[in-house]
Amino acid sequence: MQRMKKYASVVPGLLIAVAVAAAARFLEGLLPIHLIGASVIALFIGMGINALRKPSALVAGGLKFTSKRVLKLAIILLGASLSMRDILTVGRLSLMVMCFTLLTCFGGGYLVGRSLGLNWKLSNLISAGTGICGGSAIAPVIDAQERDIAYAMSAAFLFDMVMILMFPFLGHWLGMSDMAYGLWAGTAVNDTSSVVAAGYAFSEAAGDFATMVKLIRTLSIIPTVLIFSVINVREKCRLNVAVEGERVNVLTLFPWFILGFLGLVLFNSVGLIPAAVSAFLKDLSKFLMVAALAAIGLNTDFREMQKAGLRPMLHGFIISALVVVVALLVEMAMGLV
Repeated sequence: MQRMKKYASVVPGLLIAVAVAAAARFLEGLLPIHLIGASVIALFIGMGINALRKPSALVAGGLKFTSKRVLKLAIILLGASLSMRDILTVGRLSLMVMCFTLLTCFGGGYLVGRSLGLNWKLSNLISAGTGICGGSAIAPVIDAQERDIAYAMSAAFLFDMVMILMFPFLGHWLGMSDMAYGLWAGTAVNDTSSVVAAGYAFSEAAGDFATMVKLIRTLSIIPTVLIFSVINVREKCRLNVAVEGERVNVLTLFPWFILGFLGLVLFNSVGLIPAAVSAFLKDLSKFLMVAALAAIGLNTDFREMQKAGLRPMLHGFIISALVVVVALLVEMAMGLV
């Protein structure tokens, strides 16, 4: 009975997100040329609604469910239309770019944070959010304050909004292929939902590629969290703060939905998923992604972001800009642009 009530509580928010997604798909179809995708349209419709009226308690649970769980389900279903060859190609191309962008985030982030006078926890939360969307993952192991977490997430999300709008135009202006653009968006844009929005705003193929790159990038959360756990323990020892009994559970860090995605990729690669089913799941995946972006927009309050202050925002802007440039330069060096 309790479980039924829990599921029923998400229905109102889920239905609103689906309605916004349907409206966004309709508006996308009215555009004479493909300049902006349904994901971006849904995101900004949701943000506009939030500016007029914040979500009530009745729909809040469903919106959170849609923005988190439904987005993961959409990514899992995307695997039904991809092959292991696609995954191996993405992994081979993305690892080089990811190495340079992660070094930029944490190396450059350390220097920028010190120059702006930010504490090391806030600085690294912003860097992790920019590099791997891992700010919320490292927060518990460095004992970050709630205020710092909010600042870091606000900084990352704000510049995600800028990149969602700018990336498709820059990609077309640079004459990038779907693969090159997907690699760029997948390594330079922060949050998974923002990668989806920016990727599919360029083209369907670019969106698929960007999503796969982001999934590979997400796996770097695990070693990053372990490293910061060690750093935090050493810092506590230096300050003579008790650390007895502290542990990091690697199993809680692993993004398990990736296994579902890889499972469907494997089934599709060996021909266990009929072509018609694969096409249907791909369409369903894309629509669910749009619904998840709608839910994120409905939950986004810019008035709360304004409380973050200037220095964290400046830190986020500098690191985000450096990552965008470094990722592009690495792709140029690889001959992809």
